[in-house]
Amino acid sequence: MSSKPCAIVGIGQTHHKTRRWDVSLGGLVREAATRALEDAQLTWADIDAVVLGKAPDLFEGVMKPELYLTDALGAAGKPMFRVHTAGSVGGTTGIVASHLVESGVHKNVLAVAYQKQSEGNAQFALGSGKGASLGAGGAFAPYMRAYIRTTGAPADIGPMVAVKDRLNALKNPYAHLKLKDISIEKVKDSPMMWEPVRYLESCPSSDGACAVVFTDEAGGKAAASDGRPPAWVLASAVRSEPSSFPGRDPVWTVGAADCAADIYRTAGITRPREQIDCAELYVPFSWYEPMWLEAHDLADRGEGWKMVERGDTALDGSFPVNMSGGVLSSNPIGASGLLRFAEAALQVRGMAGEHQVEGAKVALAQAYGASAQYYSMWLVGSSLDPV
Repeated sequence: MSSKPCAIVGIGQTHHKTRRWDVSLGGLVREAATRALEDAQLTWADIDAVVLGKAPDLFEGVMKPELYLTDALGAAGKPMFRVHTAGSVGGTTGIVASHLVESGVHKNVLAVAYQKQSEGNAQFALGSGKGASLGAGGAFAPYMRAYIRTTGAPADIGPMVAVKDRLNALKNPYAHLKLKDISIEKVKDSPMMWEPVRYLESCPSSDGACAVVFTDEAGGKAAASDGRPPAWVLASAVRSEPSSFPGRDPVWTVGAADCAADIYRTAGITRPREQIDCAELYVPFSWYEPMWLEAHDLADRGEGWKMVERGDTALDGSFPVNMSGGVLSSNPIGASGLLRFAEAALQVRGMAGEHQVEGAKVALAQAYGASAQYYSMWLVGSSLDPV
């Protein structure tokens, strides 16, 4: 059975900060959800089901948040789903919500993802509660060093990505980090965290939430006729693979490549670099931008760093990446993936404000998690046939 069209008609997010102690977890998710409903011009009563995503419960110590947050998200007496796929969870949350519409099970579905890092200890949680951990940066550093070694990428590429994303964040009113004096020199002078990643090449710890309202074809067309352009879900995919197995390439992973190939095939994309206008990629450490460009067939193997060096991925470049400032600028872990997906949708709706890519019709969004082993990805378009 072919899937039914699915449209995004509402997007909301919180202001992302180091500490959002002005709100509870319920207040945090409701802030984003309320904004999404206002954007969609719907009420809580119009929502048929809610899909909730976050990183491991150990991060905040609140078990089964899908039960705790039912009232805050207007889900009493309605289906309430919990999604968890490590760091990619935000993206997967959006995909699960879209499937509920595409399958015809529900008309209006609310997806919400969040994290309140200030109320937990991510390092402790990443160590499985044992109090010792390399942290995500320590786990990924060998992969980034391998990329540099195999491609011959110069040392300035990581700092260039960091500066680009920080400058983009200045145009995003919701972004966490606002570093007006950022420069290549300042990044290179910051402390080395996990070689080759310096302090200003890594993501912050953020409190924040994101919410997206999905609806069916009739709802999307109604929004469009009312002057509120929807974003249409053209394709989506999720993949996973073991963290280690003989012959695994952690730089160019099979899961990431398969995920991209799947959505390109579904959407009829044969020349990704030409047919896609921009991308929001999950880049918590600067070197992952060129790595993902290659893994997603947006650059040839060994050529991703050259796109960065030429300025192709800048906001005014030929293929803008992380126009919102990305994970490098805001990182409420459980919500970071949904933020990528939501920001891509804002682009094709023409509603991204100062970080809008002019004329964007097709946008890619991606999230990954765990030991670069879980992936979620989608393509959204300004129409059902924008390619």
